[in-house]
Amino acid sequence: MIGISADFDPVHVGHMNLIAKGREIGEDTGQKVVIYLNKGYSANHGPFFTSFEARKEMALKAGADKVIAIEGLHHRLTLAYSVPIRIAKMIEDGVVDYVDAANVSTQKIQQYSQKFVKEGIFVGIPRNLPNRNVIRWFAVNEFLYRKYNRKMKFHIIPELQIGEKVSGRYIRRAILENDMEIPEEIKELLPKSSTKILQREIKNGNIPGERNWKEINKMLNTCSRSNLMRIAYLNGDAINEIIKGRVYREEESVWATFRRAGYGPVLTRLAISAIEEKVTREEVISLMKSYEDEGVIPPEQSINKVIERAWFVACETQKGILAHEANKIFRNKKIAIETPPLEIDAGLNLTKFETKKIEDGLEAKIYIDKDNTISCEMKKDKFKIKTNLKLPAKEVTYVRYIIDSHFIPTTARVVRKDKGFRIRIAIHNK
Repeated sequence: MIGISADFDPVHVGHMNLIAKGREIGEDTGQKVVIYLNKGYSANHGPFFTSFEARKEMALKAGADKVIAIEGLHHRLTLAYSVPIRIAKMIEDGVVDYVDAANVSTQKIQQYSQKFVKEGIFVGIPRNLPNRNVIRWFAVNEFLYRKYNRKMKFHIIPELQIGEKVSGRYIRRAILENDMEIPEEIKELLPKSSTKILQREIKNGNIPGERNWKEINKMLNTCSRSNLMRIAYLNGDAINEIIKGRVYREEESVWATFRRAGYGPVLTRLAISAIEEKVTREEVISLMKSYEDEGVIPPEQSINKVIERAWFVACETQKGILAHEANKIFRNKKIAIETPPLEIDAGLNLTKFETKKIEDGLEAKIYIDKDNTISCEMKKDKFKIKTNLKLPAKEVTYVRYIIDSHFIPTTARVVRKDKGFRIRIAIHNK
């Protein structure tokens, strides 16, 4: 098969070129052109402007032989994890040739990708690299050769430019700014079939697709710090900014909150999607682990590696090394950590009355309080107890890095020890 992976939101003349290239290859090989079409959420973690069924119809009318839905990934995983899963599926399905577009040559893409193939990690590909997502696809394809003993052959065509780069984002914005009418200049960027389907979907009120802002705002306005901590892609800073920014009624106020927390546009979209779908850290780590066990996720991106990095950074900062330098050392030198602790015991600050209320085994929920301190919340009968936790500096750094990993879950419970009660924090790697 000849594969193309895309959002196609909507199908435009640039996409037509991809399909045409696929059909050209198919004329020589007898293979079918198959579109692996994202469904539910886009590769950029946002809702689609055009429904899946409409985009599928556009792709088939544009010359594709078949459309396969890719769903359940982009509101749960970053591209560093979803791309290996998507490529693995394509290879397993029998895709031999892969078609994509870039404004640099295949030789350059291969050259840029070698660093990431060598490192075996596809997180943090620099923004200044041209067509960095194509570079990621190329690198992952090379990595998966070790698993399948085969890989897709890449066919890179030039990105279409008519004045500026032709993109779905440009087309969607132009339609929205023209009161949901397709401007004449935009029609020139669309095949006639896409124009007709868009007009039909607009008339039927199916465009644009939107988020469930009512549910998102409800979650942001009502969830406690400890309950927000269970949601994937919310770190301690984001949760504190969410609490400070209440009450939420407008989309822009949500975006402003994440900007204050240091989130960029892509991570903000992923975090909002996780809130909208109530995606938990446990859900994300379970999905990651299943593909990790199949050899699809690179070992350097494994869950245990993330935990090992957190422990290494915590240890190194105690020696006076800056955290970002320790991170760089861990990645570049591929440091091996024997056994980072998966349980940490923390002291509590309780009154005598509160001490009488807690008992061995009582559940505790971890969160970061408004003063940026690791804290916990416990409930016994009708009583709610909140307290800061006492931890050595190294363990504070370690636990905070785990919390800020975005997806590694923690649980906690009260344990009775000889010198009194402690909170045992468990770090989950599966």
